[in-house]
Amino acid sequence: MTRASRDTEVVVLVFRLPPKVPNVRASQFCQRLYGQSVSSWGGKYRYRRKGVLDGIPHRKLLRGVVVLRRSDSGPVLSVLEAFRAVVEVRVIQPTPEDLTTLRKAVPD
Repeated sequence: MTRASRDTEVVVLVFRLPPKVPNVRASQFCQRLYGQSVSSWGGKYRYRRKGVLDGIPHRKLLRGVVVLRRSDSGPVLSVLEAFRAVVEVRVIQPTPEDLTTLRKAVPD
């Protein structure tokens, strides 16, 4: 497979954490993957802790279902593996909305 075709392939990642994962661990997983908006002093100071998906063009369809380019799936799969998530990866035919979202540049 050439680099060009790998960049244009779109995959869907379907994942879930194993049963009976403590809430603290599930929260850490969500923070690492999706990021988190944080405030202190009663909302006086606000900022965003970035997650892995903040730096990758993606489309979140449902809880545990993310569409992204195959070339961008490595860091996401690393996080999923670190938390021992059950993962299914499938190459899909993207919709026009998927392609529009995945072509966008991610702001720093």
